[in-house]
Amino acid sequence: MATGRGRLLLQHWLGLQALRPPPGGVGAAPGSGGLRKGAGVEFADWTMLKQYARCGRTCDGSSAGCSVSLDGMPPEILLKILSYLDAVTLLCAGCVNKRFYHLANDKISGLGWVIVLKEKSGREHVMEHAELSVNDSSVTIVWYGKNWPRLATLSTLNLCGVTPVFMDRSKIPTKNGPRWHSLIAKYSLSHFPESTMIGCDRLIRIFHLNPGLLVGLWKTEDELAFVTASLHLHRLAERSALGSAARPYELPPHTPRLDDTPEYGLHGYQLHVDMHSGGIFYLCSTFRNLFTKKGHIENGYAKLIVIHLKNNTEHLPLVGKVGLAWRTDVFDGCIKSCSIMDMTLLDEYGQPFWCFSAPVCLRSSPRPSDGPQFWGQTYHIDYVDSAGRLHMELVWIPETEEHFIVSLVLYLSVAKINHWFGTRY
Repeated sequence: MATGRGRLLLQHWLGLQALRPPPGGVGAAPGSGGLRKGAGVEFADWTMLKQYARCGRTCDGSSAGCSVSLDGMPPEILLKILSYLDAVTLLCAGCVNKRFYHLANDKISGLGWVIVLKEKSGREHVMEHAELSVNDSSVTIVWYGKNWPRLATLSTLNLCGVTPVFMDRSKIPTKNGPRWHSLIAKYSLSHFPESTMIGCDRLIRIFHLNPGLLVGLWKTEDELAFVTASLHLHRLAERSALGSAARPYELPPHTPRLDDTPEYGLHGYQLHVDMHSGGIFYLCSTFRNLFTKKGHIENGYAKLIVIHLKNNTEHLPLVGKVGLAWRTDVFDGCIKSCSIMDMTLLDEYGQPFWCFSAPVCLRSSPRPSDGPQFWGQTYHIDYVDSAGRLHMELVWIPETEEHFIVSLVLYLSVAKINHWFGTRY
């Protein structure tokens, strides 16, 4: 039942997401990017559904030019529509964009995410988030305050989605009422290896715990300062509502799609990449018609080149000085050269093949020996998980004081490709 319900919610959620325009508006150029606050992101279903969702239904007779758009409706009407939805479907609507999130929260104030800190003695501390922001393809949630338990007493941290157990449309539920917890991820707090530290400033050190969790520790006391979770929107509704307090939501069994031309490798892929922090976007780019040949498989990975090192017409700037903003109820700051990266890779059918939202950091690297020579200092960004690896190379241009992306390569796991398409590469 949960599997069938999850599929139904996913279709509903993707339909709502299809209401959003592509980055930069209709007709935006591939690979365009810029510094801005908030924007839309292009989903694969948008092209097919735009005539229904954005343009609306064409009227007959003299008013044939009129159209209906949900984005253009006043909030009172949208609130009336949302009043007919249950809590789980409202969570789906709240994951579409900032407007829908605030409208959904007007109907259900208990909708959101919590962290559960577990002590070694078994005692639990449930922490409500202090800040939440909805980005193009992710949600960033921040916890901070003055009442953190001592780090030495803690064993694990559970990240959970919460929804009200009882829904009374005539009343707004409170956070003190019964809520359903859906475990998203579980993290160990018993040890923070130095390899997980991604940056620091004069006040804090920041550690990255997979998947997508940032833990800030005060330098002087080595105690918790804040916790930040970055969650990709793909299947976030199901993960936040359809699991249990002890077990995460299990994805329905994947049915392999037929690869009609396996001898030609992968083709027709689309990539969207964001780099952002604190509402500021350093990169927002979409790349279409990506492909890789069957012969480009090495060490268990298929190489998918997005930006070619030797083709300077493809090189892109990061706009602004990259930094990861943080804050507590007393202090704030910025960790240089770090940010949040959101990545969505769609297959040839327009389905999400690989998605993640995680902190990344620019690291100094030697100049490439087999490529063009650049005047500025070179850097790289690396990310890896079970689905693949991402490698980005950048150059710092002193004259304009900005980083340029000169190479971007995805290494897709052959095991994931074979599972996805039922092939035997």
